[in-house]
Amino acid sequence: MHPDVVQRLMEIEAPKIVYVSCNAATQARDLLVLKEKYDTVKIQPVDMFPHTQHVENVALLVLRGE
Repeated sequence: MHPDVVQRLMEIEAPKIVYVSCNAATQARDLLVLKEKYDTVKIQPVDMFPHTQHVENVALLVLRGE
């Protein structure tokens, strides 16, 4: 996500975020920032394009204290 989007999510403090990404490296980068306020409850890779290296990652984040 663009850094402005990550920052806005931190400001909004939504109770839950479902973060779908096709790039595990950038998702990991964003989760490092979001971990200040969110716990990553589950991450599930989804192979939507069989026989390729492309994998989607779906992460469930929950606001701490919720």
